Order: sequence, then C-alpha cells, then structure tokens
Amino acid sequence: MRGPRLLNGHVVLSADDIRRAIRRIAHEIVERNRGLEGLVLVGMRTRGVPLAQRLAAAIQEFEGAAVPVGTLDIGLYRDDIASLELRPHIQPTELPGDIDGKRVVLVDDVLYTGRSIRAALDALTDFGRPASIQLAVLVDRGHRELPIRPDYVGKNIPTSLHEEVEVCLEEADGRDEVRLVRGEGER
Repeated sequence: MRGPRLLNGHVVLSADDIRRAIRRIAHEIVERNRGLEGLVLVGMRTRGVPLAQRLAAAIQEFEGAAVPVGTLDIGLYRDDIASLELRPHIQPTELPGDIDGKRVVLVDDVLYTGRSIRAALDALTDFGRPASIQLAVLVDRGHRELPIRPDYVGKNIPTSLHEEVEVCLEEADGRDEVRLVRGEGER
C-alpha cells in the first residue's frame, strides 16, 4: 500500500459478506448475458484473479457449466509507469483462447480513479476485439478521474481521499475481509 502509514482500519466486508457479494454478482452476470455462451471472465492481477475464479466457481455451481477464466497483467499499460520509482513487476497474461467476438467480464477488487481499468481495456484490445467488455468489482470507492463505471459491484463504499480500501483474499493474504483504513492524522 502506497502513501502514509495506515492506522485504525475497520472491517467493512467480512468473509461471509464477500461470499454473498460474489454469489450475487455471479447471478447478475449470467442474467445480464442471458446465459454463458461466449462469456469469458478475466481477472486483473493480483486480487482480480481469485475473484474471477470464485465467480466462475459460483456460476458453475448454479449453472452446471464452466466459464473460461483468464488473467490480465496491466503493468506495461499503466499511465504512471514513467513516474514509478521501481520498474513494474510484469507477470504473464493468460487468456483462455481467442477473445474476438466474446463477452468479456473484466474483474478487479477495487475501483478507484479508473486508471487501472483504462489500462486493462488497452491491454485487452491488444489481444483481440471482444463483442463487449463489462466490469465487475468487489468494491467501488468513488473518486473517478476517468468516465468509467462498473456493471457489477459487490459494495459501494464512499471514502475520503485520505482513506484506503484494503482487500484481503484467502488466496493472496490468508484471510477474506475488506477494511477501510485511514491515513495518519485522520480521525
């Protein structure tokens, strides 16, 4: 986490809340797309990947069919790459086949300024021309700098600019929870 040292966080989504949000989003994806044909879930590294896998598992559970899942790395597409002190850690993008003509649901943990999503859109279109790209996020915290909005949201959490949303997932962090944390000097 960049920025000031974070203090006094409180849980805004428990493990059960996350599980329920994923199931709800999975149902909404199937309903909006009228089934699974031509549907692909693509998780943005890092925490979007396990979220996409969980969405696919939930869909398989109630639909009885698998949805292809891919992973997307946006490191080279970031608009702040020149200002980063360290070089970006590039990981492979692994898409489940050709995305031309597919309905791609891009999955991320937190939507903030929209800049990461813009980078993801650029990256995806370098791999093909999907019929549509939809966005699913676990948390929408507001403060958009670009005209980007999610199609599916687990929870809207209004924040101040001095707060951070910390998403912890079992696969990456050993526990499931979402915390709202304030920077030093905030009360």
